[in-house]
Amino acid sequence: MTMRKSLLAATAAIVGLGVLAAPALAQRDPAYAAARADGRVGEKMDGYLGIVGAATPELQAMVDDINIRRRAVYAERAQAENATLEQYAFTAGCLAIARTSPGEMYQAPDGTWQRRGQGAPQRDPRCP
Repeated sequence: MTMRKSLLAATAAIVGLGVLAAPALAQRDPAYAAARADGRVGEKMDGYLGIVGAATPELQAMVDDINIRRRAVYAERAQAENATLEQYAFTAGCLAIARTSPGEMYQAPDGTWQRRGQGAPQRDPRCP
């Protein structure tokens, strides 16, 4: 299966099955919501949550926990969709960045952290 087909299959599964449920559950955590609103965490292009700036032990533990849960979901869905974990995670990252709200942080294609404005975020050209 080509990378493009794998990305499209992963996109369909992510959207259709709500694969980002683990991060959505994390958003109910007030500490996560505060860190996201304050710009201390942001969505990375690789599908995982990243720390923007200095990490505290508590913030690092929270991000690690969310990323462990994301990886488990990605691995399960990638196998079901005959995609690699990296392809599936990348597609999830594309979607997570697209779903950021104005004021939230995300990783731009050049690797820098950006604060989402009113317009669309910068995304990798390979994003579906």
